Amino acid sequence: MYGMLSLAARVRNVDPIHTPRAHFPGAAKVCGSRARFLMGVREAYNQWAPTYDSDRNLTRDLDELVTRSILADMQCASILELGCGTGKNTAFLAQLGAHVHALDFSDAMLAQAQAKLPHAHVTFTIADLMGPWPCADQSADLIVCNLVLEHIADLHFIFAEAFRCLETGGHMFVCELHPFKQYLGIQAMFQRDQARIAIPAYVHHISSFLDAAAHAGFVLAELKEWWHADDREAPPRLVSFLFEK
Repeated sequence: MYGMLSLAARVRNVDPIHTPRAHFPGAAKVCGSRARFLMGVREAYNQWAPTYDSDRNLTRDLDELVTRSILADMQCASILELGCGTGKNTAFLAQLGAHVHALDFSDAMLAQAQAKLPHAHVTFTIADLMGPWPCADQSADLIVCNLVLEHIADLHFIFAEAFRCLETGGHMFVCELHPFKQYLGIQAMFQRDQARIAIPAYVHHISSFLDAAAHAGFVLAELKEWWHADDREAPPRLVSFLFEK
């Protein structure tokens, strides 16, 4: 494993969507001629929604490829998607599941997803994942969570709710920004006018995911690390987990 100095030296191409976060206590910092602002998660994604699909975003694009690679052979009766956003993965999940229930707490993101996916077997619901989920016990045989948990402090609650909602023998797929990237101070950002908007993020170690999942009762089936083709010798961009109940 590379040391942190070696990791920092190996970063070549910086994704404008996931860039080093500013280390400052206030709301804004002037960086050259651009101001950098920290905005609440819901407000940020509401503002990002109109351009989320068209903005250059290597992390989003890699996440889609990873999801399709891992889940391609699955066929499910009911899929629960956590933090569906603009539906970037929902369309694929709709091919795998007889019913897909997609949750997000950004109404602007959900509006984008609903406009793209007017399918009768796909249901969209506004929901805050840090409160009780609007799902019955053991109602899904696959739960999918992509690029969401970096914005959530308490992983134990997420995995406990997922375990409650998942059928015995079902799977939970998680794909997140790799903690190696977070150690370098990288987090989700987007551009608005001359400002770069940083979205609050929490650092979760690999062990944080594994501990929270095991505490809930999950068994790890697979763990993989992923690089985008443009990453060259940079540290892994994403990490994925497949858990089984």
